Amino acid sequence: MQDLLPDQKEIYSHIEQVAAGVFASYGYREIGMPLLEATELFKRAVGEVTDVIEKETYTFDDRNGDSVTLRPEGTAGCVRIAQQHGLLFNQVQRFWYRGPMFRYERPQKGRYRQFEQIGVECFGMLGPDIDAEILLLNARLWKELGIEGDLTLELNSLGSNESRATYRDALVSYLQQVRDKLDEDSQRRINTNPLRVLDSKVLETQQLLQEAPKLNEYIDDDSRLHLNQVCEILDQCDVPFVINPYIVRGLDYYNKTVFEWTTGSLGAQGSVCGGGRYDGLVEQIGGKSTPGVGFALGLDRIALLCEENFKRLALADVYIASIGDAARQQAINVAEIVRSEFPELRCMVHCGTGKFKAQLKKADASDARVAIIIGEDEVANKQVGIKLLRDQSDQVTVDRAEMTAQLKKYFR
Repeated sequence: MQDLLPDQKEIYSHIEQVAAGVFASYGYREIGMPLLEATELFKRAVGEVTDVIEKETYTFDDRNGDSVTLRPEGTAGCVRIAQQHGLLFNQVQRFWYRGPMFRYERPQKGRYRQFEQIGVECFGMLGPDIDAEILLLNARLWKELGIEGDLTLELNSLGSNESRATYRDALVSYLQQVRDKLDEDSQRRINTNPLRVLDSKVLETQQLLQEAPKLNEYIDDDSRLHLNQVCEILDQCDVPFVINPYIVRGLDYYNKTVFEWTTGSLGAQGSVCGGGRYDGLVEQIGGKSTPGVGFALGLDRIALLCEENFKRLALADVYIASIGDAARQQAINVAEIVRSEFPELRCMVHCGTGKFKAQLKKADASDARVAIIIGEDEVANKQVGIKLLRDQSDQVTVDRAEMTAQLKKYFR
């Protein structure tokens, strides 16, 4: 699990704020989901033989003896909410969400057991246009964050359930022939989730897969046309992409379009965002057949990409220094006036004792533009001193009644 210190949390909040604006511009609405769900939901949705369910979930019995799981991903919970509250049948929905997910993985740079995600889910739309829309939304978000040059869009199609089953048989037949040369995880997956072998990062396995049957040779005509139309829209909107036949995603519910946004800047953690279409998932967890498509981005990894160009906000715009008990009391009152008159500014008060020189050093370290100074004379005369910290101008002293007008000269 990770701790988010103020500097890191500031980047996360910035990304969430930018994402919220981009999503709203496309007509998406935010929903909130519980951290805990019934374990059965994830078994039905994600797949019992996936790595997520087999090895990575935090699952336990509650006091009633019911099995519950800390959510390892967001799509299943979003589908459950939409289904339970009657938001799906014969309706079109565009949702987004944010928050922590939990998987028992080996921690490394950009990968934690509690990790932050932002997700988007769309329901009720079968065509390639909505697939393209969420990819264009991704591209716009990267541009707004200033990281579009770091990311590559990789696309594939998993085809229909029927065509994928045919491919699965062909792939298993090939993998059985080279079983002894595969890595241990891939050997185990042959009989449980063979398509995940295509996702192996082990070099020897990757080399063996060069001779394996290709998924795109087995997908049905409808799925092939669907992917081609997605690509045409992306071309028209000048969003570059590459076709990667080895993208299969790690969850069982995907069909047709799948994708990942990848980067070469984060070492082994190259995938920062991924998703695809899941037309059978709603029915799989007990609802009526409803098409769906979505994605999730890893906030932890996006934050790493944003760090270099991120401009942190100053701790304060106005810093209030005071000497003496009476001045300290007035400093609190003056700060409240500043916050009321300038709600967009950050106003920090020096609390407690301290020499005037030391207080100004703290004011300077806060990156504040202005220091308001209150001493015994200022208290007696109902005045405040105002000093610009970023130039060599002299301190001015004004009546408290004129303080707001004076500050407006500096913060327009």
